[in-house]
Amino acid sequence: MVRTYRPDEKEIKRDAAEVQLPVNARRLAQMLERRVLSPRLASGLVRLFEIVVLGLLAIICLRNSVDGLIARLSLSALLIVVLAAMMQMTHGYEPAVLRSRRSQFLRLGASIFSATIIVGLCASLTGKLTWALTHDLWIWAIAGFGLLSVVRFFLARRMRRWVRNGFMERRAILVGGGSAAEAFIRRLEMHPDNDVRICGIFDDRSDDRSPPIVAGYPKLGSIAQLTEFARRAHIDMLIVTLPMSAQARLLSIMRELWVLPLDIRVAASSADLRFRSRSHSFLGDIPLLNAFDRPLAEWSMITKRTLDLVVGTFALIALSPVMMATAIAIKLDSPGPVFFRQKRHGFNNQIINVWKFRSLRHEMADPLARKIVTHNDPRVTRVGRFIRRSSIDELPQLFNVLTGELSLVGPRPHAVHARSSFDATFTEIVDGYFGRHKVKPGITGWAQINGWRGEIDDSEKLKKRFDYDLYYIENWSLLLDIRILVMTPISLLRSQGAY
Repeated sequence: MVRTYRPDEKEIKRDAAEVQLPVNARRLAQMLERRVLSPRLASGLVRLFEIVVLGLLAIICLRNSVDGLIARLSLSALLIVVLAAMMQMTHGYEPAVLRSRRSQFLRLGASIFSATIIVGLCASLTGKLTWALTHDLWIWAIAGFGLLSVVRFFLARRMRRWVRNGFMERRAILVGGGSAAEAFIRRLEMHPDNDVRICGIFDDRSDDRSPPIVAGYPKLGSIAQLTEFARRAHIDMLIVTLPMSAQARLLSIMRELWVLPLDIRVAASSADLRFRSRSHSFLGDIPLLNAFDRPLAEWSMITKRTLDLVVGTFALIALSPVMMATAIAIKLDSPGPVFFRQKRHGFNNQIINVWKFRSLRHEMADPLARKIVTHNDPRVTRVGRFIRRSSIDELPQLFNVLTGELSLVGPRPHAVHARSSFDATFTEIVDGYFGRHKVKPGITGWAQINGWRGEIDDSEKLKKRFDYDLYYIENWSLLLDIRILVMTPISLLRSQGAY
């Protein structure tokens, strides 16, 4: 397995829940609990709407010049593919373009009419271009441009209002105050139509080096407190406003922040710097180095959630007889409840209650997981040994999937106070342990199908599990999730270490 780079210093061992936020930071975090519409998601919805509208319009316009439904659908699909490529080349779906007053109409018109000409040339080269087809192609182009222009005119006004009202924005926190932060803010203010909202500043330095107010924005706390703030508030981006010369401090901050599921950018201090196209992005004309990207954002998150709901619902229905039989067996085997709830780390290190079938004797239950279950553990019931070995005890977590606390696939959620069999906490064993919480935990995962499940009686086992979890996070795709789901039943047949 190929390992990618991760910070090698030990992260802060203090539990994030124990970090106390200043009063102003706590109040702001409460204000920012409400989710807003992501500009990228809005852009994707506009793209989807226009593809559907133009596709249907093409099918209607070509009905007299193209015989056969299959041929008409094929030509309509070609029009949409070429149009999508042209819109991509002209950046026609960038959020800033969609809010513009004139630029978007030029790009829309150029893309639609270019697609019409290209498809017409293709039809001419194949000898299928007729006067009727030419007429219908131009009818499609004119009608499509006119219809979408009207829609975009009103949408642009609405989107500008959403940005002003804070309904559609990217929330950003500046890391590092002082003159560098002030210079960045002043430069950003030169682009009043941008969708970035600066929520505050976090800095470890004292007030004499980093003033409590910078360009009207308050300093909310330290870097350690930023980690807790980002877990309470819905933040999209961290922008590190430190000079590139402060390399040691920059690296130190990155080692603390990389565990957060946010886009992390470094503000370039010089407009003359040049970077590779994939290594940087822009806010207006301000270049930002792309240090870390959020693992799952916007459409990837929607795709994964759709898979969870569809497959999770089907699995719950299909496995309901097994779950009912298990519940009866547990009740007959030992006194106590059928289900067991345990607090575990969820997405962004938040605490969630995970459902399981009870596999331990009720009087010996260990909801805090202070003692790991080992081979021939006397606390495990007869039914418990079987359902733990076969992972049937995990099936109630399908309810956690449907409520959105878990995903079908992801790093397994560990207990909040989980310890190894040699009495070491997981954060003591693995550097950057909380980095595995950048996505939702799952019922199954890449580490599990590769054999890294069960008892942690050796530090290397947890490190291997962590490495596989990071590989999954950094290489997620829908196909990878499907592959893991298919391989999970097979991996259970050769599973070891699950007691």
